[in-house]
Amino acid sequence: MILNYNYFYFVSALSPEVCDGIIELGLEKMLEIKKEYGENATQATTGDDDYKLSAKLTDAAAPQYDSTIEEIVNKTSAPNDVYVRDSNVSWLNEKWLYEAIWPFVHEANEKAGWNFEWDHTEDLQFTKYGVNQFYGWHADSAPLPYEKFDSSIHEYTLDKDGRPTPTLAHHTEIPLMEGKIRKLSVTVSLNDPKEYDGGNLKFDLGPHRADRYHTCEEIRPRGSIIIFPSHIHHQVTPVTRGTRYSLVAWNLGKPFR
Repeated sequence: MILNYNYFYFVSALSPEVCDGIIELGLEKMLEIKKEYGENATQATTGDDDYKLSAKLTDAAAPQYDSTIEEIVNKTSAPNDVYVRDSNVSWLNEKWLYEAIWPFVHEANEKAGWNFEWDHTEDLQFTKYGVNQFYGWHADSAPLPYEKFDSSIHEYTLDKDGRPTPTLAHHTEIPLMEGKIRKLSVTVSLNDPKEYDGGNLKFDLGPHRADRYHTCEEIRPRGSIIIFPSHIHHQVTPVTRGTRYSLVAWNLGKPFR
């Protein structure tokens, strides 16, 4: 897919007051999750947990922030010894959050010339990156659309904190997600960039580009919003000082034709 714009951004689009409200809400939800499921329950996960690639499971595990999940699977016989993601998350679905973000998604979709058809947004992911936390190279979209989770056919498994979850990552219990893929991803920077070092959003624009690996400085100002097609590979580099807070959204639609 050839794009005129690989991403579209709005600097300081959300006010400090709105950003503070999101941070407060996200941290409250994290505390609720920890109280119910345990201290490690906010650890972010990625894809199929059978590979143990999604979390820092042991002190001896090695971070792989410049590797993709596929690269790690192919090069190691001991995937428990490495991890590609280390952050803490909670999930938000308050109506006012969607209403704050949707206008920018529509505007970017039109002005960037993508004109993707989408009609649903997943729960919003609030993410906290502390020192040395990161998210390695990945794309938000999956090769297959979400499928309906049918409890009469499929099974739940328990994640590492005892929470029931559909066996396959692309199964959903939400009817509005069935048969759809992630098309437009959104990242919102919530706190002042002076509060942390590192934690840069980087894009892999492909081997045909002289500027293949691009650090997105435009997203750093507080309240800034960036929208990009969900198939583009990206990462968040390790935070080296302080804490970075962000909000992520995925907007879904029927597969491209």
